[in-house]
Amino acid sequence: MSIMNALSLLGGLGLFLFGMKIMGDGLEKAAGNRMKKILEMATSNRLLAVLTGIVITAIIQSSSATTVMVVGFVNASLMSLTQAVGVIMGANIGTTVTSLMLSVKVDFAAIFAFLGLILTTLNAKKHPVANQFGYVTMGLGILFVGMNTMSSAMKPLQEWQVFKDMMVSFSHPLLGVLAGLVITAVVQSSSASVGILQALAGEGLIPLQSSVFILFGQNIGTCVTALIACSGASSSAKRAAMVHLLFNVIGTVIFVVIAVIFPFADFIEGLAPGNLRLQIAFVHVIFNITNTLVLLPLAGVLEKTACMLVPDDGRKAEAMKLQYFDQRLLNTPPVAAQQLFREVQRMGDIAMSNYSAAVALFHDWDDKKAEEIRNNEEVLDFLNHEITNCLVEVKGLALNEQDIHLVGSLFHVVNDFERVGDHAVNMMENAETKQVGQVWFSDKAFAELEELSLLVQNQLSQGMELFRKQNNDPRILKKVEEAEEAIDNMTDALREHHVDRLKNKKCSAKNGMIYLDLLTNLERIGDHAENIATSVDRVRTAR
Repeated sequence: MSIMNALSLLGGLGLFLFGMKIMGDGLEKAAGNRMKKILEMATSNRLLAVLTGIVITAIIQSSSATTVMVVGFVNASLMSLTQAVGVIMGANIGTTVTSLMLSVKVDFAAIFAFLGLILTTLNAKKHPVANQFGYVTMGLGILFVGMNTMSSAMKPLQEWQVFKDMMVSFSHPLLGVLAGLVITAVVQSSSASVGILQALAGEGLIPLQSSVFILFGQNIGTCVTALIACSGASSSAKRAAMVHLLFNVIGTVIFVVIAVIFPFADFIEGLAPGNLRLQIAFVHVIFNITNTLVLLPLAGVLEKTACMLVPDDGRKAEAMKLQYFDQRLLNTPPVAAQQLFREVQRMGDIAMSNYSAAVALFHDWDDKKAEEIRNNEEVLDFLNHEITNCLVEVKGLALNEQDIHLVGSLFHVVNDFERVGDHAVNMMENAETKQVGQVWFSDKAFAELEELSLLVQNQLSQGMELFRKQNNDPRILKKVEEAEEAIDNMTDALREHHVDRLKNKKCSAKNGMIYLDLLTNLERIGDHAENIATSVDRVRTAR
């Protein structure tokens, strides 16, 4: 094989993989926002989960990509392991579409490239979905160009006896499975590795008997991508990748036994006489559909086996980490935006908890609660930094208008929650100063602070509720503004009362310092609560 042929082979493989990438990117932009609904459908039952895996993988042409996405969903608590099992099985069936298309003697490269050219020239603003599906079809066209290039580059191998002897040796089950596993692990795409196998067979370079075992190994090799992707993920995510591996290993063992004992290759040849590419496609389809039919009723057993092989790490969700967002979710921007929304809500719950604890400490000091507030403040600072960085990444992705507004509001709210936490810490320190200095407040002063803190608590709760619902109803926003005005008026009135007590010498300077500092922190928290409540409206107005 000459250097030029080798370069053509590598170039063809590059075009094949590049076409798959363009298809995947086009799909994300055209149908990414529907991914949430697809996931909701997948949670209903296992059959729908399988169907979901088939549809997604049939479009993006990569079971590895689908499985990596599922691992990300499980790691972000967006999907349970039980739901993931069905999607993974469906993904294996969906990936067979590529091999079937590659086996038909139709110039798909020209058809899809031309259709893609027409669709991509449409106005992206007027016809966004059609425009993006143009990139999907364009990617398919490039994929087939790559396949044709690989086939042409392999023709000279027909005359190389060493290569032909090596291909024949793969008729040994273990050698064939190992070869298929290694090829797919290196290429990181079962569709591409099966395409290479079909190209070899199409040029008469490898017999069906060898192709069968290589194909079985390729199904195991495709698991490598997901296994690598789950590194550092939760035990549930690792179990999802393990289910994928178990599914393909069990299927391979079953089919190797069948192929050795029975004339499996002869049966396949009878289905498509003289067409090796189609024969390989049929093996791929039969392997994955049969495997799914056999193992789907045993999904619970697979799940339990995965749990045994990947034991729980015994740790509860770590505070100093994002619990709902995973970098793998960047492949599905709308889902990534929603998961960051959940992270910000988590941040808000922590900030509100710190506020309530700080108010309680002022009345009844508790060292453990104070330490908890300090620890929570570290978590809030961490989340502020991490969420902001993730928002910057998500903002640059393809989002619909609704998610653009959501991400815009999150930028504001993250900062507001962090500031609420800071003021809560200030209040806790005021309570500590009061405790250490044995400072006492009159019943009237306590009652005033109680009334103001309750107003602020209500404002903060209402702000959080409006933020959760992403509600910008003008009537509700007016009430929020009125509540903020009431907080400001009460704060001014309490400051005047304090001045009167100082004049009448009913309050010491030390008491006064703590009291005024508390008023300032409560007023500032009220301001941030209003910002949180009006975050959606502010983003829309700014646009």
